[in-house]
Amino acid sequence: MAAASPPILPTTVVPAAAPSSADATDTNPAAIRAFLSRLLDTTRRALSGARPWSELADRSALSRPDSLAEATSRLRKNLAYFRVNYASVTALCLAAALLAHPFSLAALLLLLAAWCLLYVLRPADAPPVAAFGRTFSDREVLGGLVAASAFVVFLTSVGSLIFSALALGAAVVCAHGACRVPEDLFLDEVVDQGAGGAGNPLLSFIASAPGGRV
Repeated sequence: MAAASPPILPTTVVPAAAPSSADATDTNPAAIRAFLSRLLDTTRRALSGARPWSELADRSALSRPDSLAEATSRLRKNLAYFRVNYASVTALCLAAALLAHPFSLAALLLLLAAWCLLYVLRPADAPPVAAFGRTFSDREVLGGLVAASAFVVFLTSVGSLIFSALALGAAVVCAHGACRVPEDLFLDEVVDQGAGGAGNPLLSFIASAPGGRV
């Protein structure tokens, strides 16, 4: 009689545990902290190049230019010297305009949050965005964000508010730059910084954004 075959023991296949939502989003807080840390560091390095505000507000150095050529020359030199201060003045004009219009501020904050959560800060290996019973590729998400940004900026009052605030800031900068009498010391200092200065902190911040998407 043939030997009996050994009994077959029942086996159980344990499925691999699916990553929980907490595991999938563990990298998001770290990415957000890194993003904010780089943003603050870039802002500090950019503001470190600001000139003393007493020089900007020195009334004794203001005079009416004799010609358009002189006004243009003054503006060009003052833009090179006070560029950080002028950028701060323009940013303050924009911030004041947004604070005076809470709806526009809220719309811009929501738009910024959508860009950060859905594109800029999303890990490269994150699953596709799912909504309304379907998934969206990165290209579709980017197209939706661009369309939403164009709608908010160009088809609502937000765009006109931003452009008006930037125009006001530019007008203030141009008026001050044309009336502020530059000095030779300014030009020597600017040339020295241009020859041995570091790269643009804004460009380095954009290049080091997390996720490799920008």
